[in-house]
Amino acid sequence: MAGKIPDLIVTERTGTGKGAARQARRDGMVPGVAYGGSADPLPINIPFNVLIKYLRAGGFLSTLFNLKVEGHDDVRVICRDIQRDVVKDLPIHVDFLRLHRDSRIDLAIHVEFINEEECVGLAKGGVLTVVRPEVELNVLAGDIPDHITVDLAGLDVGDTITISSIELPEGVTPTITDRDFVIANVQAPTVATAEDEAADAEAAESAEGEAAEGEEAATEEGAEE
Repeated sequence: MAGKIPDLIVTERTGTGKGAARQARRDGMVPGVAYGGSADPLPINIPFNVLIKYLRAGGFLSTLFNLKVEGHDDVRVICRDIQRDVVKDLPIHVDFLRLHRDSRIDLAIHVEFINEEECVGLAKGGVLTVVRPEVELNVLAGDIPDHITVDLAGLDVGDTITISSIELPEGVTPTITDRDFVIANVQAPTVATAEDEAADAEAAESAEGEAAEGEEAATEEGAEE
């Protein structure tokens, strides 16, 4: 399950509108807003370097933060939108949703694969094809899993891992409930496929050679007559 919730220390933005947002960016900040819950929306400024660090670490949209703003009670938030500059692709505005511990939200959770060395299919030269490296799940805000685990032990070539075959943490459910969707599968060895293609090519060349010899022989017979 998720570890300690990281603090996100920001400042309250005194001004609103485009002018205040531009000034924040000139000051090395990224403007944003925290909304939801019983409180009014709170305009905030996030240090650009801090935001970039979190973005580069990955999983920002599925990370629960403890938002700390001077003069306000700490509150748990999760990012709901990041607006980026269309040219530089840098963040220019961030929206955060306030959450309670018992709030339920839909998040993309990372899939982790274990026991590859005990996978029969991989030992035979098979290939693990990951269809969904992340799965959207409905989780409690106060208990967000870092990942879900797929155990590859004993799986053979041709075996398929679906969401129903994974033991999800307590209180976690898939957002897709109308079908048993595929997470990954163990496919046939690619080496065998390459060998088959080489054999087919060799057979085709041999057939072409025999056909050419037959045409040559027929031509010589016609010349003799």
